Amino acid sequence: MKKKNLIILSIFFSLFIFEKTFSKAFFIGQIISKEIQINKSFKIKLPEGEWEVVRVSSDGSYGIIQRIIGIVRVENNEVMEAIEIYEGLLAGIYQSAVNEAVYEMVFKNKYDGCYQRPEYYNLGLFKKGSTHNCMIISHWDVEKELNNPDDPELRGVGAPYNKWLKINNYKFATISLASLHSYFSRLVGGNWYQIRYIMNPKLLSAPETKYKNEESSEYHKYNINDYPEHKKVMDKFIKISFQRHQEFEKVVKARGYHRLKFEDLK
Repeated sequence: MKKKNLIILSIFFSLFIFEKTFSKAFFIGQIISKEIQINKSFKIKLPEGEWEVVRVSSDGSYGIIQRIIGIVRVENNEVMEAIEIYEGLLAGIYQSAVNEAVYEMVFKNKYDGCYQRPEYYNLGLFKKGSTHNCMIISHWDVEKELNNPDDPELRGVGAPYNKWLKINNYKFATISLASLHSYFSRLVGGNWYQIRYIMNPKLLSAPETKYKNEESSEYHKYNINDYPEHKKVMDKFIKISFQRHQEFEKVVKARGYHRLKFEDLK
């Protein structure tokens, strides 16, 4: 088959998959509670309360379809929790090229990725061939992440959140707790899913945060032993994150030997 015909076929294939798999549409301002269902087989339970859809982004070409849904929960005009979900339907053609691209993004990104970094508090990883199962626990300098992230290619990604915060006059804790959950395997459908959770430390009865940038924060792993009350909060968040990752593994149907061994991460 000539390359031109292959491209036409793959575009047709991507449109077909988009219609069949993206069974749930989302729109900015939509209110969600109890659970969020991305497609027929992928849904996650939500913490109690009402969640507003703040970001919706999608792209589909050459049999590769991706979208991101961002939802936020507010109390008394302050963001308490945010969740961003990525769905990549990658089980089409060009699999070797796609596998290489995923590997580069996950393990070779010099600004971020599933490998040990000073700003990560905890990292859990299974990696074999093109398969990865990754959990990262950290703290977020929210101002930096929304406005001036280390990776220049991500600048502007925070615009939907910044616009929403400004319009509604909402506040976002400068230092928040964060976890990332990522799974990709050709042995389980070949789709890539990621969930990022952001939590206001107030939800865990945290003491005041005095140091409001990434490096000096009380929650940084190099600083936290000097702040025992903040460490108690991080320990609670780690427990919550472990539970969330176990639920995530079930939802994405991760194979047994792909699953993380949490006893090794404590």
